[in-house]
Amino acid sequence: MPLLDENGKRIRGKDNRQTAELALARVKLARQWRPAAEPVTEGEWLVAKVCSEYIEYCERGVANDTISEGYCDEAVRRLNQLCEYCGLLPVTQLQKGHIQHWVETQKTWRSPVTRRSAISIVLAAFNHAQNMHNVSHGLKGLKKPPSRPRLLSFTEEDEAAIYGTTDEPFGDFLFVAIRTGLRPFCELARITADNVVETDRGMMWQVYSSKTKKTRKIPVQSEVAELTRRLMETAPLHSGIAILRNAQGNPWKKPTAVGRFLGIKKRLGWDKDSVKRHYSCYTARHTFAHRMLSGFWNGGVGCSIETLGELMGDTPKVAFDHYGREWSHSYQEPLWAAIGLV
Repeated sequence: MPLLDENGKRIRGKDNRQTAELALARVKLARQWRPAAEPVTEGEWLVAKVCSEYIEYCERGVANDTISEGYCDEAVRRLNQLCEYCGLLPVTQLQKGHIQHWVETQKTWRSPVTRRSAISIVLAAFNHAQNMHNVSHGLKGLKKPPSRPRLLSFTEEDEAAIYGTTDEPFGDFLFVAIRTGLRPFCELARITADNVVETDRGMMWQVYSSKTKKTRKIPVQSEVAELTRRLMETAPLHSGIAILRNAQGNPWKKPTAVGRFLGIKKRLGWDKDSVKRHYSCYTARHTFAHRMLSGFWNGGVGCSIETLGELMGDTPKVAFDHYGREWSHSYQEPLWAAIGLV
């Protein structure tokens, strides 16, 4: 694409570098720029091939229950968008600036969370190609927007309002999500009677996460245990039936649950609230974390970050980054308690 000055004349010569850079910025701002591919040698990997390989890997992961459907769908969507932008570009010519410009020109990606997720998927695709096919790339060190701390959580009043405006199956699903902190769809929705272990001290669940690809064993509260035993009457051992099911008897899927929660927010008027409009099913997991740290169910004695990470399937660092670092600025009771001023 020729670069033109403000008068429409083509810019030429090394002496006009600054003018050319300004012209290029105008082109990018107008979202007209695309990286042009130079001639490639036979067998050279293109960006589209890297994306295709990773999508196939994700689809195999879904079939083997090692990758969640939600992540696979997101990867397909983002990588197809990348291919529309620079799919024919050889991997050897791809630069970090190409990815940054691609992200910047997506009109609907206003949230840094969306941008971070898209960049993470792109890096995962190219790292997969490097690890499995020895395809080198120049994206190492590509910066992502910083992760945002999970500060939103339901109040007791919010929780009661939710139960009052939805049916019993979805209310049970959110009730258990708030009291276990499990990831709603890749963990909680998959719990069956085979994952339940009764011990002398109470009930425990064996939880497998397709996100971390690890199994952990967690104790559950007595209210959750009672509900589990009641629901297990129609989802017995070795049946493979999910304990928490919708009114049609099917396990909760993300599209269904998200649609249901959007309806709750609309009925309660939360869709017009500057804070509560950001509530989602995942807010139940954040609520569990905040209540555990504040000692909500334990007489005000909060748990440690290490314990929280074990219960939620996170490393202590991830648990601290998500729930400890920023939240402690607004919730300081543990800090006062630590120096004896309760």
